[in-house]
Amino acid sequence: MEKKEFELIITIVNRGFADLVMDAAKAAGAHGGTVLYGRGAGIHEAEKFFGVSIEPEKEVVLVLLPKQDKDAVMRAITKGAGLNSEGKGLTFSLPVDDVLGIVHMTKQE
Repeated sequence: MEKKEFELIITIVNRGFADLVMDAAKAAGAHGGTVLYGRGAGIHEAEKFFGVSIEPEKEVVLVLLPKQDKDAVMRAITKGAGLNSEGKGLTFSLPVDDVLGIVHMTKQE
């Protein structure tokens, strides 16, 4: 099996912004991604409304792609989803050693 290097880009945004992230990632060359739903749990996340704690809903977007595409996709996500503004979200990447099941990205020529 030929080893190819991949990166996993993880982007966490407020609920409703995952489409902006995915549109930007696809425009920069990503093939697709996965959206998971969650809630914030940081010190600034829990707001009180009439004594009831309200925790904001989040969307977590996972994009797996070849390592050489990572920088362009992360820049596109940051710009497209407005992550340079405070409170809009964050994006980061992790190296991925082994990947199976993504035949469209690992076909030998």
